[in-house]
Amino acid sequence: MSLPETVNAEWIDNRDALQAWLAVLPADAAIGLDTEFMRRNTFYPQLALLQLGWNGRYALIDPLAFEIGDALQPLLGDGPAVTVMHSASEDLETLAPLLPNGPGHLFDTQIAAAFAGMGLGISYRALVAELVGGIELDKGETRSDWLQRPLTASQCTYAALDVVYLKTIHEQLSERLQQRDRTAWHAEDCERLKRRASHRDGDPQPQAAMRGAAEWPAAQQALLRRLLLWRDRSARRLDVPRPWLMDDALALSLAQQPPAVLGDLEQRSRGQRALRSAQRSELFDLLAPAVSADEIAATSGIPGHPQGEAKKALAAMKQLIDTLAMELDLPPGLLCPRKALEEYVVTAEWPEFLDGWRRDVLHDRLPGLLPG
Repeated sequence: MSLPETVNAEWIDNRDALQAWLAVLPADAAIGLDTEFMRRNTFYPQLALLQLGWNGRYALIDPLAFEIGDALQPLLGDGPAVTVMHSASEDLETLAPLLPNGPGHLFDTQIAAAFAGMGLGISYRALVAELVGGIELDKGETRSDWLQRPLTASQCTYAALDVVYLKTIHEQLSERLQQRDRTAWHAEDCERLKRRASHRDGDPQPQAAMRGAAEWPAAQQALLRRLLLWRDRSARRLDVPRPWLMDDALALSLAQQPPAVLGDLEQRSRGQRALRSAQRSELFDLLAPAVSADEIAATSGIPGHPQGEAKKALAAMKQLIDTLAMELDLPPGLLCPRKALEEYVVTAEWPEFLDGWRRDVLHDRLPGLLPG
């Protein structure tokens, strides 16, 4: 499998070649990394290709041809090397079997661009166009089949180009972060991203996202949590998407009105693609026991939408965030997403997202705006 000479990436399909490619890199290298993965009918993303770049050397690593194992860990996980990635959250999840705690030192270029005044959520293509001489990347292979073999020349070129420009982007954004004194803030947000990706046991309070159930009695909210935890465990065990077992609408319906007989559950759950008879029986048995006091105590209340005075407080907080973001030359959504503000104004509990540097900026200002 070959690439145009202008890209000159090495196709690696065995562990010895991978280790040889990695061996010449200095311990403190800044290494560009990207992945191609598929997630059409599985819970876990399927790693289909791993791209690496350093100092004009590029590698396309085929994880379908050999077991990569822990080959990346000594350099990227344990050492002082910097791993440069763009919008890394899904890639980190995909790489979790290879780098369980993520790269030792992550530099996310999308986050860096936000701190550098280039907007929130900028794409790699837009970043390349802005910082690398106006180059326009072709994104025609974005949705292609990365599990097919052999990959086409177009796929290989597309994949390689995803790391070719990371060196230049990293250097320019690092300089801009230093000029703005935002290097530490960026590093903190990259660490937060790594922690979130490494939490592979699922959300212990999944019902909190179901705002439509905010006014439910505590016992019903606890039953909803029981259902959603079962869905998460089962989806992981069977390696299927969560909604294939039980979509949100069915979960809400079953928590509100549990089926009296198995036939009722079978009727109501038609169309759930991965809910077979064994899972239906398991789900029916799960719904049968009454909710205990311990379950209720273990269930966090579902925050509702701000109403009345809380809604007024939210508007005041949003105005404050906009003002502070302008003073700091940051996107308001980077400083404090609306979701975090809504959570705070409804629960009056300081959101975890606003810890760290955000607490230093906001903690003396926001509490005074809470509704009395």
